[in-house]
Amino acid sequence: MRRYLYMGFILMLMLTGCAKQELQGADPTGPSLNKAARGSQAEITDGDFVYRLVSEKEEYEQGDQVQVYGELEYIGKEDEITIGHAASAFYFPMKELTRDYNISYAMNEPYITTKLKKGEPLREYYKIGGGYDSRDDKKFKDFIHSLKDGFPGGRYVVYGSADFVIDAMSQGASQSGSDGEEPKRYKIQAEIEFSVSEEKK
Repeated sequence: MRRYLYMGFILMLMLTGCAKQELQGADPTGPSLNKAARGSQAEITDGDFVYRLVSEKEEYEQGDQVQVYGELEYIGKEDEITIGHAASAFYFPMKELTRDYNISYAMNEPYITTKLKKGEPLREYYKIGGGYDSRDDKKFKDFIHSLKDGFPGGRYVVYGSADFVIDAMSQGASQSGSDGEEPKRYKIQAEIEFSVSEEKK
């Protein structure tokens, strides 16, 4: 019975937390996490996990496919550990600085588990996101539509994050509160920046 209550709590935690993060991830309207040192790569360690956020180039030409990915690596004592998360553990909301446009990163919110082997990073690439509603102006809507053909020229910040909990059935679950305590939720955040040239060279 305790197991079912615990799994229900995790699902509620992921649904409420991920619903907020669906559009924001690391809040693009809030203060910069690491603005002074922001580059095309970032690495953050939180307990037994290392999160990396990487753009494969500092500058892309118009028409190039932007290659941005997140990595999550387990470095703890166990040989492997199972984490629980929404459709993905990775979020990639962005902001285009020249136009001051936020690019959301929506995601389905089931409870999914992923097994991480120690020292073997889990990697996922950014998939084109973005959305708008009826209150947004035409220029913003046109900008979002244009993303499918490649990013328009400008400067972009990626407010990446990895959001997950340690699954109740994992070997490492004792550290997250398997005795009825609230499971530890990880939300590891980082920022990187890249640019897209105004005209293809």
